[in-house]
Formats: sequence, structure tokens, C-alpha cells
Amino acid sequence: MFKHAVLLIFILQSVALSQNLQLHYDFGQGRHYFTSTIEMFKPDEYGATFFFIDMDYDNPGNKSMSLGYWEFSRYINLHFFKDLSATVQYNDGATIWGPIGSVWLGGLSYPINLGFITINTDFLYAHFEHARSADFQMTFVWFKLFLKNKIHFMGYMDIWSRDKNEGGKKPVLQAEPQIWYVLNNHLRVGSEIEISRNFLPFSGWKAMPTLGIKWVF
Repeated sequence: MFKHAVLLIFILQSVALSQNLQLHYDFGQGRHYFTSTIEMFKPDEYGATFFFIDMDYDNPGNKSMSLGYWEFSRYINLHFFKDLSATVQYNDGATIWGPIGSVWLGGLSYPINLGFITINTDFLYAHFEHARSADFQMTFVWFKLFLKNKIHFMGYMDIWSRDKNEGGKKPVLQAEPQIWYVLNNHLRVGSEIEISRNFLPFSGWKAMPTLGIKWVF
């Protein structure tokens, strides 16, 4: 499911600590399996650390784990410019068919206030394993509360470049808007839609809806 952080809630300065476990059932074409996600965010006096781990359960036969994927991000406050952070990130994973391939990323992060919502934006250099040349990535993350904080609308969009088989680069897009309803201090129910273009193993546009539950520790 390749989440960039279901979701990077830590962009909100009001969030001091976030740890949660999620379970989604994917209704996407040809999918129909469960995905679990565990994520953690911890701030400190220098910035913040975030990671998440995704596991898909689609092993032919017994529906055991078929994919493991994780992302790790470290944000470092740059005090000479308000709200600007430097970031170093690492992504990696493997499936029952073989490795996904590692990605190192580095760059700057800055929140853009649009008035009705704030979009946290990462501008990143990306080094994909086996890539012929350097790539870029831009990440946009949002979080909005409704109905006296009972509805959480959040999500992210990644846009990056990848090698074409015939040479040159192509743009790739992946976005995961989510909506959650707060049942109590720990339990949420909701949905997400994974929207992608040219995201392996697909070409063109795809939309993959899920239903999920989330437990906040």
C-alpha cells in the first residue's frame, strides 16, 4: 500500500506524540486483501523522527504476509529560518517475489499556509536503487478537522521522477486521501483511496479504495 505515512500527522505543531496501528481491507481491482500499518512519530528539541511499516497479506493460498515495506524520516529544525526543516529519509521493502528496492531521499521541508488549510511540503533529492541518474520527489501532506474534531480529513500526495525503460524520465504520482471518524480517544473508523498514475506495477491512472480501523496509543 506504500503509505507515506498514514499519515504524517506530525506536521501539526499541536501533535506532541503519535503512535497508531491500522488495519485496512483493500477493495481495489485485483487486490481484496488486508494491509496493516504501524506508525510512530516522536519530536525532540532538534526536530522529529517518524517511521511506518506496511504489511500486505496476500500470499497465494493462506493469505499470509506477501509484502513488507517501511519508511523512515528524520526532520531537523533549521533555526535560521522559521518553520524550515532539513530532512533525510529512507524507504525499503520486499515481497514474496523479491526486493522492492531501496530509496534514499534528502532535502527541505516547509509548511505552506493556504488559509483554509496548511500543506506541509517536502522538496527532495531522490536516489533510487539501480536508477540511471538522480531523481526528485515532492511530498504534500495535509490534515483538517471537522465537526468539533470528530472527523479527521488527512492525506498526502507524492510526485517523483523515475527512469523510463526506453530512456529518459517519467513522472509518477501517488496520493492517499483519508477520512476518519473518532469513536473515542483510541478508536477510529474510516477509509482511504490510493490514487496513482504510472505507479508500478500499473500504468495510467488507478484508484484503490479501502475500509479501515485505527487504534491510537
